Amino acid sequence: MAKKWRRKIANWMTRTIELPPDVMMDLPRITMVGQLHIYIENHRGLLAFTDTELRLLLKHGQLQIKGNQFVIKTILPEEIMLEGKIEQVTYLES
Repeated sequence: MAKKWRRKIANWMTRTIELPPDVMMDLPRITMVGQLHIYIENHRGLLAFTDTELRLLLKHGQLQIKGNQFVIKTILPEEIMLEGKIEQVTYLES
Protein backbone atom coordinates (compact mmCIF):
# COMPACT_ATOMS: atom_id res chain seq x y z
CA MET A 1 0.00 0.00 0.00
CA ALA A 2 2.80 2.43 0.94
CA LYS A 3 4.68 1.71 -2.31
CA LYS A 4 1.59 2.43 -4.39
CA TRP A 5 0.95 5.67 -2.51
CA ARG A 6 4.62 6.71 -2.86
CA ARG A 7 4.48 6.05 -6.62
CA LYS A 8 1.31 8.18 -6.96
CA ILE A 9 2.95 11.03 -5.05
CA ALA A 10 6.10 10.77 -7.22
CA ASN A 11 3.98 10.84 -10.41
CA TRP A 12 2.04 13.86 -9.15
CA MET A 13 5.23 15.73 -8.19
CA THR A 14 6.81 14.92 -11.56
CA ARG A 15 3.84 16.46 -13.39
CA THR A 16 3.38 19.41 -11.02
CA ILE A 17 7.00 20.49 -10.55
CA GLU A 18 7.96 19.37 -14.07
CA LEU A 19 10.97 17.37 -12.93
CA PRO A 20 12.25 14.59 -15.20
CA PRO A 21 10.78 11.18 -14.28
CA ASP A 22 14.23 9.60 -13.96
CA VAL A 23 15.05 12.03 -11.13
CA MET A 24 11.82 11.64 -9.14
CA MET A 25 11.20 7.95 -9.71
CA ASP A 26 14.84 6.76 -9.70
CA LEU A 27 14.57 5.38 -13.24
CA PRO A 28 17.63 4.60 -15.35
CA ARG A 29 18.64 7.12 -18.02
CA ILE A 30 20.12 5.42 -21.08
CA THR A 31 21.94 7.38 -23.79
CA MET A 32 23.17 5.58 -26.91
CA VAL A 33 25.38 6.93 -29.66
CA GLY A 34 24.71 4.68 -32.64
CA GLN A 35 25.90 1.15 -31.97
CA LEU A 36 29.21 2.34 -30.51
CA HIS A 37 28.59 3.79 -27.03
CA ILE A 38 25.98 3.44 -24.33
CA TYR A 39 25.87 5.54 -21.17
CA ILE A 40 23.63 4.41 -18.30
CA GLU A 41 22.83 6.49 -15.20
CA ASN A 42 20.92 5.44 -12.04
CA HIS A 43 21.90 1.77 -11.99
CA ARG A 44 22.33 -0.18 -8.75
CA GLY A 45 25.43 -2.19 -9.64
CA LEU A 46 27.22 -4.38 -12.15
CA LEU A 47 25.96 -7.98 -12.15
CA ALA A 48 27.93 -9.48 -15.05
CA PHE A 49 30.44 -8.37 -17.65
CA THR A 50 32.10 -10.15 -20.57
CA ASP A 51 33.26 -8.89 -23.95
CA THR A 52 29.80 -9.81 -25.34
CA GLU A 53 27.40 -9.02 -22.48
CA LEU A 54 26.82 -6.47 -19.73
CA ARG A 55 24.12 -6.87 -17.08
CA LEU A 56 23.20 -4.13 -14.61
CA LEU A 57 20.93 -4.18 -11.58
CA LEU A 58 18.23 -1.50 -11.63
CA LYS A 59 15.78 -0.45 -8.93
CA HIS A 60 13.10 -2.49 -10.71
CA GLY A 61 14.69 -5.31 -12.69
CA GLN A 62 17.84 -5.60 -14.75
CA LEU A 63 19.29 -4.18 -17.95
CA GLN A 64 21.02 -6.59 -20.32
CA ILE A 65 23.19 -5.37 -23.20
CA LYS A 66 24.54 -7.79 -25.80
CA GLY A 67 27.07 -7.23 -28.55
CA ASN A 68 30.79 -7.63 -29.31
CA GLN A 69 34.14 -6.23 -28.22
CA PHE A 70 32.79 -4.56 -25.07
CA VAL A 71 35.08 -2.33 -23.02
CA ILE A 72 33.98 -0.41 -19.94
CA LYS A 73 35.26 3.14 -20.47
CA THR A 74 33.88 4.65 -17.25
CA ILE A 75 32.38 3.06 -14.16
CA LEU A 76 31.10 5.02 -11.17
CA PRO A 77 28.71 3.98 -8.36
CA GLU A 78 25.59 4.93 -10.38
CA GLU A 79 26.97 5.53 -13.90
CA ILE A 80 28.67 3.41 -16.53
CA MET A 81 29.88 3.98 -20.09
CA LEU A 82 30.26 0.97 -22.34
CA GLU A 83 32.00 0.94 -25.72
CA GLY A 84 31.76 -1.75 -28.39
CA LYS A 85 29.34 -2.97 -31.02
CA ILE A 86 25.92 -2.93 -29.31
CA GLU A 87 23.41 -5.34 -30.85
CA GLN A 88 20.68 -5.63 -28.23
CA VAL A 89 19.46 -3.74 -25.15
CA THR A 90 16.86 -5.58 -23.07
CA TYR A 91 15.00 -4.66 -19.87
CA LEU A 92 14.47 -7.73 -17.68
CA GLU A 93 11.73 -7.46 -15.06
CA SER A 94 12.41 -9.05 -11.71
